[in-house]
Amino acid sequence: MKLTFDRLVMILLVAVIGVYAGKYFYTKPQFINGQKALNFQAVTIDNQAFKLSDLRGSYVLLDFWGSWCGPCRMENPAWVAFNTRYAGKKLKKADAFHMVSIAIERNEESWKRAIFNDGLNWPYHILDQTSSMKFFNSPIAQLYKVRALPSNYLIDPQGTIVGVNVHPEDVEKIIAE
Repeated sequence: MKLTFDRLVMILLVAVIGVYAGKYFYTKPQFINGQKALNFQAVTIDNQAFKLSDLRGSYVLLDFWGSWCGPCRMENPAWVAFNTRYAGKKLKKADAFHMVSIAIERNEESWKRAIFNDGLNWPYHILDQTSSMKFFNSPIAQLYKVRALPSNYLIDPQGTIVGVNVHPEDVEKIIAE
């Protein structure tokens, strides 16, 4: 059977759509609003023990990023400004707002340098280190089924996810309610 140009274009179009659809469903966040956030333990950049559950009563933004991720680094100035505005302030329905940055990295020095260079002004920086080319096989990334960066989850004071891949203006609306 001889392929005509129209058929060849149609096959190519279907293949391209299939690739993009597959990528969309693979990278789509696996947690949705209304689900309980999963607790985890880690060590912060200043060697302090950290448990997500210790922040109950506050709004928490879990921000998955990497020093090597251009879009993540481009978002950082907006989050720094947001954190400067809300850190340590009592909110209507919460004790406070906390940023928790979870870096998916292979290189600890690159991570520390990015925190310093980007002026990330919050205390909860966690290195979710991986030693392989499979960046998303690190423990916390696997727990939250992160498959693309940047990714984030906004957690309410009761420990429920109330925002997925939010921006500062989204968080501002939610915490002001």
